[in-house]
Amino acid sequence: MPTTDTEAVAAIVRAAGTSFHRGMAILPPPRRQAMYAIYAFCRIVDDIADEDSPFESRKLRLDAWRTRIAALYNGQADDPVTRELHRAITAYTLRQEDFTAVIDGMAMDAEAPIVAPDEATLDLYCDRVATAVGRLSVRAFGDASPEADQVAHHLGRALQLTNILRDIHEDAGRDRLYLPRELLAANGIPPTPQAALTHPALPRACDALATRAHHHYRDAAAAMARCDRRAMLPARLMAATYAAILARLEARGWARLDVPVKLSKWAKLGIAGRYLIFRGWI
Repeated sequence: MPTTDTEAVAAIVRAAGTSFHRGMAILPPPRRQAMYAIYAFCRIVDDIADEDSPFESRKLRLDAWRTRIAALYNGQADDPVTRELHRAITAYTLRQEDFTAVIDGMAMDAEAPIVAPDEATLDLYCDRVATAVGRLSVRAFGDASPEADQVAHHLGRALQLTNILRDIHEDAGRDRLYLPRELLAANGIPPTPQAALTHPALPRACDALATRAHHHYRDAAAAMARCDRRAMLPARLMAATYAAILARLEARGWARLDVPVKLSKWAKLGIAGRYLIFRGWI
């Protein structure tokens, strides 16, 4: 059983079964603990949004987290996650509006399945569920500059668009379709999950969204070059990993969306080695 707040939060991160726990090992312990707390918060509110329960029940629990986040900025914490978040907020000046934006994004997913949102709604969703996390993360990494917020702006959108392209088939099975309505209409694709999934023009829409993601990766890299080099290492690793996933999606093509695309352990190690060793980090 965990005996400290730090151990309890780390256990939540490990239990999620992602590579995040290992990926953040490159950070100094205090910054790593802050990132674990941010991740644990995101994991908890995401799990609430994904629960198979009435929206009103989930909304009450998400609203409770809004109250808990507000309380943190008055120095009140009531469990390991909030106590670790309070330490991170104090140490790295994390902003309340970014935590609130994450909750708002989860509420968008919880209220009703998102199906072919318009461009403005999709961009707002990406900002809340991805870029807001990035704005919290860059501060925990060690750069609170406006340029770091630009990294979050572009990298968050790049990562989320890559996720959307990777998960089209899975999302359709949950009656969700995150491709923007305008892009579907431009290609004559019906704005419904199953109809879009089998439409012959879907590859054109996917290619267009992939191009948009590439632009955000490039803009994120340009912003990183204006930031603290060491602080941006975790962001560079995430960008390289997800850009590799996008490249594999494009190589697989968009005709067999049911064929999963993942990076092997060795591919991930290769990316890490390229950035840590060849770029002079270790």
